[in-house]
Amino acid sequence: MPELPEVETVRRGLAPAMEGRRFLSVEARRPDLRFPFPERFRERLEGRRVVSLDRRAKYLLVRTDGPDALLMHLGMSGSFRVDQRGETASPGAFHIPRSKAAAHDHVVFDMEGGARITYNDPRRFGFMILADAARLEEQPLLKNLGVEPTGNALSGDLIAAAFRGKATSLKAALLDQTLIAGLGNIYVCEALWRAHLSPRRQAGTLATAAGGPTARATRLAEAIRAVIADAIAAGGSTLRDHAQPNGELGYFQHTFAVYDREHEPCRTPNCRGTVQRIVQNGRSTFFCPVCQR
Repeated sequence: MPELPEVETVRRGLAPAMEGRRFLSVEARRPDLRFPFPERFRERLEGRRVVSLDRRAKYLLVRTDGPDALLMHLGMSGSFRVDQRGETASPGAFHIPRSKAAAHDHVVFDMEGGARITYNDPRRFGFMILADAARLEEQPLLKNLGVEPTGNALSGDLIAAAFRGKATSLKAALLDQTLIAGLGNIYVCEALWRAHLSPRRQAGTLATAAGGPTARATRLAEAIRAVIADAIAAGGSTLRDHAQPNGELGYFQHTFAVYDREHEPCRTPNCRGTVQRIVQNGRSTFFCPVCQR
């Protein structure tokens, strides 16, 4: 499933074709994706202008000049294709084939300005819903999300407060979307390696007895912000069938330090460890048992 950097890359790719533009036509080619499309989906969007295209955790949020906001999730295999003036931009050195089967092109937005935006989803685990724009903070999918890992709000103090007293593993705590929103398996593994922290460490050990941050908490906050920023700058990781709106492959996977590198040497300078894979809560965790403590 695409993680936060991939979703942010998609948002940036769609924004020039959507922000400030009206939906000229909206076509849903099936009655549902993961969930049924909202009632009057087409009528509620057509003619509306996109005020902004935002991201919250792993959700894309289209704010319009009407009462509805369009909330979208890419699921396992969802992606967008932007065609304008009969051409599909695909710059960059690395590319992967886009699904062009009409059976998988489920939603088409024709935008003011000439762009056609097509949502393609072979597995149909993605979804699009309409939410009350005036009450987004009450929307069930959004209301319990934690802090975003992309700004200074994510600090050692916040991690200490969120993890204090928790006996769960550090890996599990970081995947809890109510604490930190948008972190997924890949970037949690990478951030823990950068912070030299074991995924099996108890989360509560990052807070002092008084509830303040330990040096580990500060180090982890800095590592999370850095790995997310680096991944966004690289266009995400684009594992399997996820890609950017222009079809270009993400680059960050070429710099993974531990993820999917089982049995390979640890990349920490002077570390003689070997990357191991363990399973935590049904998910693969990659780490170095020598330098991550």
